[in-house]
Amino acid sequence: MFRMPLLAGLLALLVAVPAAAETRIGVVDLRQALFSSNDAKAFSEQLQKDFSGDESEVRQAQEAARKLKERLEKDGAMMNESERTKLAGEFQEKVKEFNFLKQRLDSTVANRKQAFLEEARPEVDAAVKALLEEHNLDLILPAEAVVYVKPELNLTDELLNKLNR
Repeated sequence: MFRMPLLAGLLALLVAVPAAAETRIGVVDLRQALFSSNDAKAFSEQLQKDFSGDESEVRQAQEAARKLKERLEKDGAMMNESERTKLAGEFQEKVKEFNFLKQRLDSTVANRKQAFLEEARPEVDAAVKALLEEHNLDLILPAEAVVYVKPELNLTDELLNKLNR
């Protein structure tokens, strides 16, 4: 009575092992391939050009706030209450301006990056599908989900080459 389930389990295991051994799996680091591609490099350069003025504005606001803070810390003890309050108010306003400018820049850049990723998605999907077919694979996993992979099964460089064509 106890042997029947054990025998059935062993039989199922024997049938499953050959099926698992036949499964061919490849691994790609999508993020590395995509962000190392020529398109991504061109996008990054364009992003840098488009937002260099905004970055400069953010740095200027940060520097102005830093100078106000230093002045407040250095000379605050020698100022009368109204001067110190006025300077503290200027500092707070400059910090608010910096935070606003930085948040606006970060948000705009993030939106542009997301648009780039969405635009690149069909090309990446096609390249992954081509790798799947070329290597006669059953499955391609993202590198983030894999602890170790044999170098010959890591197809990231091939994916990058396909994206750069």
